[in-house]
Amino acid sequence: MAAAERIISTPGSPKTRDDSVPTTAAPAQTPTDAAQDTARAVEGAPVAESTGPAPAAGATGIARRRRIGVLLVVALLAYLVDLGSKLLVVARLEGHSPIAVIGDVVTLQVIRNGGAAFGMGQAMTIVFTMIATAVIVVIWRIARRLYSLPWAIALGMLLGGALGNLTDRLFRSPEVFRGHVVDFISVQHFAVFNLADSAIVCGGILVVLLSFRGSNPDGSTHQAAAKVGPETGDDAGAGATAGPAADDGAAARTGDAAEPGRKDGA
Repeated sequence: MAAAERIISTPGSPKTRDDSVPTTAAPAQTPTDAAQDTARAVEGAPVAESTGPAPAAGATGIARRRRIGVLLVVALLAYLVDLGSKLLVVARLEGHSPIAVIGDVVTLQVIRNGGAAFGMGQAMTIVFTMIATAVIVVIWRIARRLYSLPWAIALGMLLGGALGNLTDRLFRSPEVFRGHVVDFISVQHFAVFNLADSAIVCGGILVVLLSFRGSNPDGSTHQAAAKVGPETGDDAGAGATAGPAADDGAAARTGDAAEPGRKDGA
């Protein structure tokens, strides 16, 4: 009888543990829960994650509208500067001798161009009109997912330049859709061009630079998109590896904790 009382009163025995635990205590952590906590610790994630308030639904819409606004402002400026310069040189320079700007290197002289740069494709005016129209449509479709400020500036320059030359194709002689573009900036040993051509070239160069840097019109980058898949796979693999190991460790600790009680009971 005395031996039984000593076993019952031994610290760590089942009865002593039951008496010392309050009735309102939280349930003990199961081996599965311990394994999950260990896996989260291995992955570097906190054991208990708190979810904050979701971002405002209209924030992304406001940012996109602002970028579209920048695109339209840049396009409008490029278009108005090109249109104004063409009206001015046609009124003042057409039919007159060239004006030297930098010696014989850069001069101003009005040339009606029905083709592309360097006077190529004079008989394909309608084709260039269709190409300019297609460029405008493509830019507008890209603008629907535009969140990058540099891309907004680049696309705005492209849009303004395309609209400037398309205006000439539509409204200048000899006829609609076959109008000749007004070129007036002549560089020695180079083509004669206008400010719309300059805007298109500058916008194209900026697009190439942004693409080389890995930037997308929606504000993302090529590198970030490429890393999403591999990193997710590595994390999943780490979690899968940590899971069984954590289960074995938790089971071993549970067994070790239960072993003294069995020995005392014996």
